[in-house]
Amino acid sequence: MRDTRESRLLLVLLIAIAFALITVDIRGGEDSPVDGARRAAATVFGPVENGVSSAVDPIGNAIGAVRDSGDRHDRIAELTRQNAALKAKLGSDDRNRSRVRQLDSMLKSAGAGQYGIKGAEVIGIGAAQGFSWTVTIDAGANDGLKRDMTVLNGDGLVGRVTTVGPSTATVLLANDPDFTVGTRMERTDELGFATGQGDRPLSVQMLNGKAKIKKGDRLVTFGSQKDKPFVPGVPVGQVVRVDPSGGDLTRNIYIKPYVGFTKLDIVGVVVEAPREDPRDTVLPKKPAKPKPTPTVTVTATPSGQPPADGVDNGNDEQ
Repeated sequence: MRDTRESRLLLVLLIAIAFALITVDIRGGEDSPVDGARRAAATVFGPVENGVSSAVDPIGNAIGAVRDSGDRHDRIAELTRQNAALKAKLGSDDRNRSRVRQLDSMLKSAGAGQYGIKGAEVIGIGAAQGFSWTVTIDAGANDGLKRDMTVLNGDGLVGRVTTVGPSTATVLLANDPDFTVGTRMERTDELGFATGQGDRPLSVQMLNGKAKIKKGDRLVTFGSQKDKPFVPGVPVGQVVRVDPSGGDLTRNIYIKPYVGFTKLDIVGVVVEAPREDPRDTVLPKKPAKPKPTPTVTVTATPSGQPPADGVDNGNDEQ
């Protein structure tokens, strides 16, 4: 349609009528005179509207998904946080269970040896006071600790206290090259001196060059005068190699220590020595030797041959 004066007047008239109808509809409320016309229009155009709505619904859903993506991200982040917290809790529980086992084992060892101990936790490792194998524990003079006290755990000898502060102390580990402790052989009572060799087995110089020693023999601390720095009976290690004596007055053997020096956590400082030497009572019980399984040998007798005892059972045909 061409843009003429008549067309413009018609457009203005239609707009005016539309506004008039809107005004009448609003003022009429539920009794609007155009309500019937609106229902008729809905009847005609409703199916078309539904079709168009179905066609554009995926787009609406996509927009809704974009709108909700922030909330979903927050929920995922919260779930991730909760999962991490749960894993941390489980890890903490595992560590707590491990520490409980360590403490229980140490208390059993202390009870077997009648040692009065002060429990402590390893809070630092590394060189201190010029030593290469040391740890720092969270107990000190305020807890009754003094220099040259024996340190142990549930496995055996850890070391000795070398430096004491008000609330911490330094422990020289038994595998340090500057560490030496008197030892006694479990089976034969042979004496020797064990020296640390870092991450290698401890070296023990036996006083008796002709002592009969075999792989698997076990050693404990011999003890010191007035129980400083070592109390007696603390498990030290197990023989893994024996050097030939060669006719020398002394003899060297090598023992694997019971304690894992690279994974120390809970330790005990002996603040009260036992009244009597516990001897070998602190050593773990040896595993029982398996009982021999009886064997039965069955010998097959060839068919038609008499039994081995030569007795005919009378079943042969006449």
